[in-house]
Amino acid sequence: MTRPVFIAILLALAGSPAYADSCDKSRTYLLGGLGGELMRPPTEYDHLFKQCLATAAMANVKDAYVLQDGGIAVIPKQDTIAATAATLSQFCDAYPRSTLHFLTRRELAADKSLADIVRISSTSSTSCPKIKGLAQ
Repeated sequence: MTRPVFIAILLALAGSPAYADSCDKSRTYLLGGLGGELMRPPTEYDHLFKQCLATAAMANVKDAYVLQDGGIAVIPKQDTIAATAATLSQFCDAYPRSTLHFLTRRELAADKSLADIVRISSTSSTSCPKIKGLAQ
């Protein structure tokens, strides 16, 4: 194998998505008792972890996290209305009883630690049940 080909393969592998890492780290942080008192049963965070992984694989998602309050937080690749709407639609179709929180520029500019991110409230985001007309 030539050196340029080897370097290209190495760079491609190094550039692979680390989203599984953020989903896993946030779940581990919460279940490890470091995030304070859990707001949901521990088994529900395993379910949220699976949602987080699937969400992180969506086209407009750069990174994703499990939130302490049961929401999923994402860092979008494109912060446009059309891209946000498409991601929210895709998420709510897959998880009609969940809440997706797009991390704001202000939240990201604060250079938050994992501890800060998992404690962000998703209540400021409109839940999928409300969007889909399932909320009472």
